[in-house]
Amino acid sequence: MRVVPGLTWLLGCQLAGEVLAHATGAPVPGAVLGMVVLLVVLLVRRREDTSAHVAADALLPHLQLLFIVPGVGVVAYGAVIAADWLPIVVALVGSWVLGLATIGLSAQALTRWAPRSRGRAAGGPR
Repeated sequence: MRVVPGLTWLLGCQLAGEVLAHATGAPVPGAVLGMVVLLVVLLVRRREDTSAHVAADALLPHLQLLFIVPGVGVVAYGAVIAADWLPIVVALVGSWVLGLATIGLSAQALTRWAPRSRGRAAGGPR
């Protein structure tokens, strides 16, 4: 039953992120800072199979439940969305294009780099 300690780690990191966001007045949401705290914790612990991984694997099949709240928000704020549809569409399309370009350029850079490092790691020709 390693899910409960894992959930404690996840929620503790989120709480630490929220506290950091409020204490520093950072313009970053506390949940994002909590993910950074979790990353640091996982890097420092350097374990292959941590309880946080077990908890995340247990939560993953239920990920669709997290879309209920945004769906309710769309229904509740339908009038606001209808009034400001153009900036919303521009922001959505712009962020999608920026994300697509970033992933594409990153993938190209990694594929150029990957064959060389793979050959060296496998003991192949240099």
